[in-house]
Amino acid sequence: MTEITGKKKLPAAVERFILHWGDMGDEWGVNRSVSQIHGLLYLAEGPMTAEDIADTLGMARSNVSNSLKELLAWNLIRRVPILGDRRDHYEAETDIWEVAARIAARRKERELDPAITALRACVSDAAGDPTINPVAAKRLKEMLAFTELADHWFMQMLKVPRPRLVALMRLGEKIVSLLPLGKAK
Repeated sequence: MTEITGKKKLPAAVERFILHWGDMGDEWGVNRSVSQIHGLLYLAEGPMTAEDIADTLGMARSNVSNSLKELLAWNLIRRVPILGDRRDHYEAETDIWEVAARIAARRKERELDPAITALRACVSDAAGDPTINPVAAKRLKEMLAFTELADHWFMQMLKVPRPRLVALMRLGEKIVSLLPLGKAK
C-alpha cells in the first residue's frame, strides 16, 4: 500500500483539481500518483521537497520518489536549488502550452512512433506475401498513411508560433472556408 494517513488539508478546489488530474492521467495510462504529484506541483506557489509532497498528498515517500523520477523524465518538472537547503526541491512547468506540447511529444514518442514503425513493417511484409487478402493490404496502407499524416501534422504544429496556433485553434471549423473549393469526400 502506497498511501499513508496524515495528509495536509488542501483548499477544496486544489484537492479537486489534483484528484481530477490524477484520474485523467490514469485514463491516459499514466500512474495516478504521478499525475497527482504533477497536479500539486503545477498549482504550488513555490518549489516543494519530496517530503512536502508526501505529507501534502498522504503518499509514501518511496512512491513520491519514483513518481518524481517519471515526471523528470517527461520533462514536466525540474529540480531547483534553494539557497541553504541541501534537499532537492521540485517545481512544475507552469506554461500550460508548454506542458501540453511536452505531454504530446512524449505520447508521440511512446505511441505514434512505434505504431508507424510497426505499420511500415506490416505494409512491407504484406507487399511480399501472395497469401495476404487484398482488403487487408489496402487497409494496412490506409492506416499507415493516416498515421504518417497525423505525425507530419503534429511535427508541423510544433513549429507554429504560439499566437498563430491560438488563432488557428480559435478559427475551429471556420478554417474550412479558407481551403480551396473542390470535391468534398
